[in-house]
Formats: sequence, C-alpha cells, structure tokens
Amino acid sequence: MLYQAYQLQDDMVAPLRMMARGWMDWLSANFPVRDHALGRHWLATLEMVSRYELTHARPPFDIKRVPTGNADAHVTEEVALSLPFGDLLHFRKDIEMPQPKVLVIAPLSGHFSTLLRGTVETLLRDHDVYITDWKNARDVPLSAGEFGVEDYIAYIIRFLEEIGPGAHILAVCQPCVQGLAAVAVMSEDNNPATPRSMTLMAGPIDPRESPTEVNEFAVSKSLAWFEQSVISPVPYRYGGGGRRVYPGFLQLTAFMAMNMDRHKTAHQKLYDHLAAGEVEAAEKIKTFYDEYFAVLDLTEEFYIETIDRIFHRAELATGQFHYRGRKVDPGKIRRTALLTVEGGRDDICALGQTAAAHDLCSSLRPHLKRHHLQANVGHYGVFNGRRWDNEIYPVVRNHILMME
Repeated sequence: MLYQAYQLQDDMVAPLRMMARGWMDWLSANFPVRDHALGRHWLATLEMVSRYELTHARPPFDIKRVPTGNADAHVTEEVALSLPFGDLLHFRKDIEMPQPKVLVIAPLSGHFSTLLRGTVETLLRDHDVYITDWKNARDVPLSAGEFGVEDYIAYIIRFLEEIGPGAHILAVCQPCVQGLAAVAVMSEDNNPATPRSMTLMAGPIDPRESPTEVNEFAVSKSLAWFEQSVISPVPYRYGGGGRRVYPGFLQLTAFMAMNMDRHKTAHQKLYDHLAAGEVEAAEKIKTFYDEYFAVLDLTEEFYIETIDRIFHRAELATGQFHYRGRKVDPGKIRRTALLTVEGGRDDICALGQTAAAHDLCSSLRPHLKRHHLQANVGHYGVFNGRRWDNEIYPVVRNHILMME
C-alpha cells in the first residue's frame, strides 16, 4: 500500500498545484504584480506551492553546444542502443577530429542519469561521450523480466561492445562495483571491447572502510525488513503496473533527511529571491531542484541484491562476487589503467571505500594505478561543480589521455 498511499497524496495535491499555476498566469497577465513588493511575495508563494511535486520522467540533458578546441561544437543526443531497462545514449558532436570514447556509468539509485549533466558537459570538451541512461522501472512492463545486479553488469558489457574497442569508462558512485566487475570479466575473456582505462568515483568498492550513516543503515536491517518495509508494487495506471519496486520517492526522502537543514535553507533562499525579483539567482536553485526532484523507481531485485551483495556481504571486496555463475577476479585486469577519486568530505561514500579497488587490481603495474583525493568536497562535488571542473577533471582527462 506504500506506493498507493503516495499516489493518493499526490493526486490530492495536484489540483492545488494547478490552481497556483493558474493564479500566477492570471495575475501576471492582468496586473503589474512584479513591480510591487506585495505582488512579488504573492507570486513567490504561488510558485512555491506550484513546485510542491516530484516528477517521474527523465528531464532533458539540454546540452546544445560545448567548447572543443578553438571552436564550439553542436551536440546531438542519439540512442546508440536501446534495451528494456536502459539505453546507451550518445552525445554526438559535429566535429571531424577523433576523440577518446568514454562511457559514463550512471548510478541507479533513485535519480535519472541527467543528475550527471555537469559531468557529461565537462567531459564533452575533450571526449566522445556516451552514458548509461537507465529507465524508470515503473514504466517497464512485467514482460521485460527482471533486472538485478548481474543484469546491470551485462548491460555495461553490452554497451561497451556497442561502442567498440578502445573506449574508457567513468563510473560514478554505486556502479563503481559493477563497473569494476564488468572490466574484470571482460579482461578474463580477452574481450576486444575491454576498456583502456577505468575511473571509479566515490563508489562503495569496500563499504566496510570508514562506514558512513548510509552504510550503517544498510547493514543494520535484515533483507526481510527491506523487503517488507520499502518494496511496493507499481500502481496499474503505469506501464510497469504490478512490478515490485523500491520507489524513487523513498530514496529521495532518505537523501533529504541526511541534510534537511540544507534543503530548508535552499528553499527559503528560493522564496526570498523570487520575492525580491532576483530571477537569475532563483533560477539556479530551481534548476537544481527540478533535477533533484525527478525520481525513478528501482526493481526489487536490483535494490535487494545491492543491499545484500554490496553492503551486507561486500562480495567484491571479500572475493566472493560471482557473475553468471563464475567468480569475478579483479586480479585478471592487467591492461586497463585504474584511477580512483574520493572526496574528503563525502558523507555517502567515505575515504578508503573507492581506493580499495587498488588492492583488488593486484596485477596492474604501479604506473597504471592512480588515486586522487579531493579535499573539502562532498559526494556531489566529486563529479559536479567548480572543483570537478577545475581540479578533478584535469586528473581524469590526463588519466584517459595516458592510455590513448
């Protein structure tokens, strides 16, 4: 009944949002409300009411042009390969010069791949970029079957094969585990599409290292508790009706609860900017939360397996991870260069959890391994924002260039 209760609440609030938007349009069209302080406060209140919602469809990346060399390149999004639970999305640029091909492996943790818009936009300066564009499980029909942790790995391998030999991967957060496993399997198989380098950013390769609040919560509850408390069937009004999922709105609620004061302050600032007529400042906050409040659902099997295999048992770190019945051994990786990146203030994936990959990749020669610790940056700042652009990205770019 969890999903149904959420849907009922959203249906009840929807008319209020529509009314607020209607009043905003009517007032703006008939009165010079923005010219007066009281009018701006009215519009600010109505806009805050109108924004009281979550969305469940992927926002656009909306990357039109990027600087490349001495000119700007036009960017076109195209689906290079479509599979039931995710697409391989290619950001094609209208330039002739070849650039390193990079597959960005986006987390499947309640948000769409567009959460990495800033990551992609920066990478596009010097690379031919692809991304794993995961679909909302509530829209995937039951006939498509299940999608678990090993299916995620299979998708990475299939996407790399579609891109072709010579690519690189950059995994962000949760899929660092699956990305490393995929490279290990491909290396052992001498797959021609094995990536030349892998960059693992703020991911739980070994969540037992410096456990955070997120890690401790995951291991404090039994699998039965998760199955009974946070898994719910999708309402039948949607394409995936009947599919059991971990709803994205629950993951968002958990993330917000960790930093509730920060979100309250941000929304107070948004109201103040709107009431003061400070459009540009308000737009920056709205843009962030438009993305942050766009959520997707995870299949039950993927969520439960992630809790069990990655957090409860730390299978990859303990050498117990299996893929399609075979043991995954990162020691088989001999030619794919490794870069790990961690944030000094990351409260989701703490210091040491990603760097653990270096011990696992025991066959890599020292010059093919590098670790970068970015001080004074939190989880999100590892892959987005000023420090990502100016300090972390140059390290990533050089790492990839080294293997070209």
